[in-house]
Parts: sequence; C-alpha cells; structure tokens
Amino acid sequence: MQHQIEQSTTRQCKAIFPNTLNANGTLFGGEAMRWMDEVAYITATRFTRQRMFTILTDKVRFLRAVRPDSIVEVVGFVEKAEAVKLTVKVEIYMEEMYGETREKAVEATFVFASLDENCRPHRIRYPFELE
Repeated sequence: MQHQIEQSTTRQCKAIFPNTLNANGTLFGGEAMRWMDEVAYITATRFTRQRMFTILTDKVRFLRAVRPDSIVEVVGFVEKAEAVKLTVKVEIYMEEMYGETREKAVEATFVFASLDENCRPHRIRYPFELE
C-alpha cells in the first residue's frame, strides 16, 4: 500500500496575490480550506480511482499567517485507508517568494467516503489489497 500512497500524493503550488488576502492582509482561511479540500479530493481519487466525497474536515490548524509575496505548496497524502473511509492529511507550506524561508502554515485532515447511487456510503473498492 505504501506504493499507492506515494503514487497518489498530490502537490499544488500557488502564489499569494491580493485577491487571496483577507482584511488583515494575510491569506484568507476560506481560500486555504478550498485549496486543501481540492488537493484532498484529488489525492483520494488518485488513491481509489473512484468517486469520493468529503464527509469530514477535522483538526484544522492555522499555524502561521501566510503573507503576500509568498508561494505556498499544498500537499495531500493518504494517512489511513479503511473499508468505508479514507483519511487524507493535507499540509500547506509557505515559502518566501524572494527568500529562503519555508514553514508549515496550515494542516488539516479530510475524511472521504465512496457513495452509491442513493448517496449512501459503501465499501471502497480499492485497486489493491488493504494491509
């Protein structure tokens, strides 16, 4: 399963521009959450190759303010695979656009389920054996 985790790890980079800032002049938390949910969804889909749905966002931690003139990298990886649920950890790293500093700024856990045609959770049909 470690190979599938590595193959499904997803990374997206974003530049922090004025349209992503809040009234305090830092990255708007809702924008960060949107990016994280998108990366988590892509990670879950790449891991299972099925239609996945976010059912829970948990342990959201804003660790550092993300300032303008930063580049962020949003990284998602599978933390736990179960019969009906898949847990994806997403981290946002911030780095200075014109410097050397890189720090973790935000982290969260997203839980996904595969739903049937009646929108009820059903067993995930992994393309490999669970360990």
